[in-house]
Amino acid sequence: MFDVIVSGAGPSGSKCAEILARNGFKVALIEKDINWRKPGGGGLSVRLFKYYPQLRSLNLHKKHTMKMYSADFHKLEYKYKGFEDYSVVMDRLELDNLMREVAVDAGAELFDKNLSFDFITKNQKKIGIKTKISSGSKEYFGKVIIIADGMSSKLAIKSGLRKRWKTEDLGISKCAILEGQNSMDINTVYFFYKPFYGYGWIFPIDEKRFNIGVITFYEDNYNYNLNKLYNDFFKEPKVKELLFKSDYKQIWMSSFPLPGTGVLEKSLYGNNLMIVGDAAGFTSPISGEGLHACVVSGKVAAETAINAFEIGDFSEKTLKKYKFNANIKKIIRNFKLKRSLADFFYEKEGSNLNTIFKLAENDLKFRKTVTDIFLFNATPPKDFFSRI
Repeated sequence: MFDVIVSGAGPSGSKCAEILARNGFKVALIEKDINWRKPGGGGLSVRLFKYYPQLRSLNLHKKHTMKMYSADFHKLEYKYKGFEDYSVVMDRLELDNLMREVAVDAGAELFDKNLSFDFITKNQKKIGIKTKISSGSKEYFGKVIIIADGMSSKLAIKSGLRKRWKTEDLGISKCAILEGQNSMDINTVYFFYKPFYGYGWIFPIDEKRFNIGVITFYEDNYNYNLNKLYNDFFKEPKVKELLFKSDYKQIWMSSFPLPGTGVLEKSLYGNNLMIVGDAAGFTSPISGEGLHACVVSGKVAAETAINAFEIGDFSEKTLKKYKFNANIKKIIRNFKLKRSLADFFYEKEGSNLNTIFKLAENDLKFRKTVTDIFLFNATPPKDFFSRI
């Protein structure tokens, strides 16, 4: 019998398990496969170092420059000024395993090769979960259950808290880690926006390896072939300037969906249940960045569970504090704004985005505003739209 069962040992689940274990609770951290690499760009802001100071000791190349291109190739280049204001790129397999190790070191008990597929119910109350293992199935019992097993979570659906994703509510991406000579600046990340809902990216990991991918959003998931977009991306003139070889070594490749509309705020909690991370939509519209928000959701869920244990009440009346936490409310508010901005940016085949980047080319202050909106959830100032 565990105090808390955390299904999913990604960023949100690992942070949740870590905090609970540090506070003396018995935690089962369930993971389908610790050797599975979650698809994505692997970019993370220095903000994450607040939650994982262990990252500072790694030999990661600091990204001090960002180059973004609109569909008509207006360039927005921004250089971070402060020494502590930067981002890094990591292989997600390495990052997720680091986060799991921190949780295990704190006292969480990790159960690998366990695929969560259903709840254990008694007297109409969910008292545990069932997992599939190589030899059959296994059962875990706990007073609080944290659903942190991502987009494909079976528990999120069976909880009754949310429905299945609709294709038009997602981002769909294809990406790879490649290796070979290139002309990229190791301290720069590159974005290439499209005349439809989507963009391409190239993130250098080290001198030879880089993460590259493309993504479409919303109704354009139906309108474009992802494999063709990925292959055509290498042929774009600006990309060919960076990647001049025709035969890069492929280390890994995958396609994946991600939440595209923001936090599912009506689906975050129930009696002795909370949903965190990707499973609850903690991924930013426009940028697709979700690491920071996912970690925050795991942290707040853990703090909410601790409060529930202190008062001995695990009902939704107590767990609703998770949704109404100031940090969660801020993320929800920012992601709603991002979703509405996406419609504005991509209007008329990306013409507004072209104008924004054109204005930003010669205006440093406006350039920083745009960068902050895209990547750091900043709210546009009052004169932003009038300028466009």
